[in-house]
Amino acid sequence: MCRPAPRDHDARHRRGHLRHPHTGWTRDPPSGFPGNPKVIGSYWTRTNDPQVDLIGADREPVAQRIAFVGSVKSRDSQPFDERDLADLISHRSQVPEAGDATPLLAVSRSGMRVSSLTALGPQELLDAWR
Repeated sequence: MCRPAPRDHDARHRRGHLRHPHTGWTRDPPSGFPGNPKVIGSYWTRTNDPQVDLIGADREPVAQRIAFVGSVKSRDSQPFDERDLADLISHRSQVPEAGDATPLLAVSRSGMRVSSLTALGPQELLDAWR
């Protein structure tokens, strides 16, 4: 399991942790992800606020550097939009070791309405597996 570096045991339980929903990416992430991550997982706290779909990190089990913070939207007809971006920016501010300069990533089945972050669609994800 990959999680942000805790300052102490209690901090680890307050802060949350990363999990690995994308087994093929966890140890050998494909190119195309910002920040050159070595592992990819997700982040959430015990209260599930925030829940971040994708986190790129430098290592596991305890990350020292967050390479990117990302969101996955699999809606059929609504692209990743300004509201999704605002939510992602808010969530990034709650991820330990991430800051304003940490790159953002969106994975969207239905395209993008914003252009201020790295975006991946279905074809880019398939290409990443090849």
